[in-house]
Amino acid sequence: MPKIAFIGAGSTIFMKHIVGDALHVPALSGADIALVDIDETRLAESARAARGMVRAMKAGARISTHTDRRAALDGADFVITAFQIGGYRPCTITDFEIPKAHGLRQTIADTLGVGGIMRGLRTVPHLWALAADMARLCPGALLLQYVNPMAINTWALADRFPALRQVGLCHSVQNTVAELAHDLDLDPGTLRYRVAGVNHVAFFLRLEQALEDGGHRDLYPLLRAGHAAGRLPKPPLLMPRCPNHVRYEVMEHLGYFCTESSEHLAEYVPWFIKRGRPDLIERFGIPLDEYPKRCEEQMADWAARAGADDDAAEAPARSHEFAADLMNAVLTDTPMTIYGNLPNRGQIPQLPQGAAVETPCLVDANGVQPTTVTDIPPQLVALMRSQINVQELVVRALLEEDRSHIYHAAMMDPHTAAELDLRQIRALVDDLIEAHGDWLPAWCHGKRTAA
Repeated sequence: MPKIAFIGAGSTIFMKHIVGDALHVPALSGADIALVDIDETRLAESARAARGMVRAMKAGARISTHTDRRAALDGADFVITAFQIGGYRPCTITDFEIPKAHGLRQTIADTLGVGGIMRGLRTVPHLWALAADMARLCPGALLLQYVNPMAINTWALADRFPALRQVGLCHSVQNTVAELAHDLDLDPGTLRYRVAGVNHVAFFLRLEQALEDGGHRDLYPLLRAGHAAGRLPKPPLLMPRCPNHVRYEVMEHLGYFCTESSEHLAEYVPWFIKRGRPDLIERFGIPLDEYPKRCEEQMADWAARAGADDDAAEAPARSHEFAADLMNAVLTDTPMTIYGNLPNRGQIPQLPQGAAVETPCLVDANGVQPTTVTDIPPQLVALMRSQINVQELVVRALLEEDRSHIYHAAMMDPHTAAELDLRQIRALVDDLIEAHGDWLPAWCHGKRTAA
């Protein structure tokens, strides 16, 4: 039976999605599932939840727990990462409060912008250490990487460990399909689409409904007409505190619908969050600083659930994450299509080689194989490049241990540059580096690491 190492299993809700999905798949239902986390309390809670699901499903999976990832990695076939370096406290709080003091407001701060830059600097060294352990203990394993900032992580892993089998996974495409079907009152199973770009800034290049007669109809005219008439967007299906006005506004001007939520998209571009423009925040329903509030609520909910009687656990419903079906496709040579993040080796020739890009991927016993997309409209390519500029500079900073590129990355960030001048950006980065302390690599503080 296969072995799955889950790194960051203290993320109990996400662990339940991935492990619960695996228990529904015959090729995985008897797997050896090794849960890893440095927080022993949360690890124990996740293990109780996982064992409760195994009992409810009458599955043969074996659940083990580890605070040392090496034991979990030894002989693994698949490695799943879902950790957050520095956690909500102190690092996420730092990523919000210090920029706010400098006049820079954010919504989620985990992908781009100064928050995403800092998270990348904290996270990549740990992913590199994991990849080095995988090379020794499970060199043929496939890494299913769910950690943000997805594009920075994927790019940095590929540059430092080119032989690593990896794919970055996200649920942006699946979530957006559900939201669009909700807005148009359609069965999501009837939607047909093609998506490409960079993670969180990919676009639906084709969006259609499959008809009973075997034909199809283009859904973009319905979206545009509904938005022009004020009927769309409807109240959101998945994120009730963040209406989808930003994505529809971008569609109106750039012509295509983005895969990531309006909450995310608003802080990736220079058009929506501006000092002295509260009218924009109100008009587009942008939930500034909402993410910390959501984290607090999730932690309170987790605390309330801790210690629940898992003997009463019910069989988990299937989620829409790709992981279980992907692992099944590899193990059983059953082809399927996912949306995966991989280094650009020509699958999007309009974007720089090496950058992490998101495209349709065929998965079978050969692994994850990207398909080629050559027809992204130029205005979308331009927006994607603005994201890649920041990502590349963060990766260069990490590879070269060069603090100057941290400043450069922040200077090139569209939202940051729209709000702050060059000296203000430098001061903000200095304050963030100082506040993060040992959560960042030593070279960020001017201390070179040993060769």
